[in-house]
Amino acid sequence: MADDTTEPVTAAPPESPFQTLGTDHITIWGSNAEATIEYYRDLLGMSLVLRQPNLDDPSQEHLFFDTGDGTILTFFVSDDRQSNSRPQRSGVGGVHHLCFNIDPDRFEAVAEALEEAGRSYNVFDRGIFFSLYTRDHDGLIIELTADKFDIPDDRKGEVLAKTQEKRVADGAEYAKTEHLAAALDELGIEAEAYDLPDATSGVGGVN
Repeated sequence: MADDTTEPVTAAPPESPFQTLGTDHITIWGSNAEATIEYYRDLLGMSLVLRQPNLDDPSQEHLFFDTGDGTILTFFVSDDRQSNSRPQRSGVGGVHHLCFNIDPDRFEAVAEALEEAGRSYNVFDRGIFFSLYTRDHDGLIIELTADKFDIPDDRKGEVLAKTQEKRVADGAEYAKTEHLAAALDELGIEAEAYDLPDATSGVGGVN
């Protein structure tokens, strides 16, 4: 593993040929349309905004979901593929998990909804955010993240880079709430803390 000081962590744009403007969409190999819509629209609350053939393989269908901020998540699905909720194991280049923001004020309501839907989950305090981990109908890990502070979206990168600076200076293994709070204070960002439940802190727990 590279030393923390090998490559600088900064919110400043790198000296690269060009910069991306954001995430347009992510596409997943899904199972069938019915189970995918039931999970992502009916349980997670994502609007199904477009539905058409997969233009590279018209024998499959292409489902488009709005994740909540205009970022699109899409699935290639086919009715001849059955859902399989067993944990996925993929190698280099594979997707480990998908993460979506949820309203911090509704964190416990989200957990209750998952329970009612028969979906198991784990909750962890990840230092810079609060996370609930579950799996979709095809075994893909889904992380539902609640922010600890109401940080403006356009400053999150700046805040995380400053949090990293605080973590390294402290010699801490991972970024903690106090590093995040110190970063906000130094940057002069007045952000209210959300009231979130207690949970296991730190590393481990999800594979």
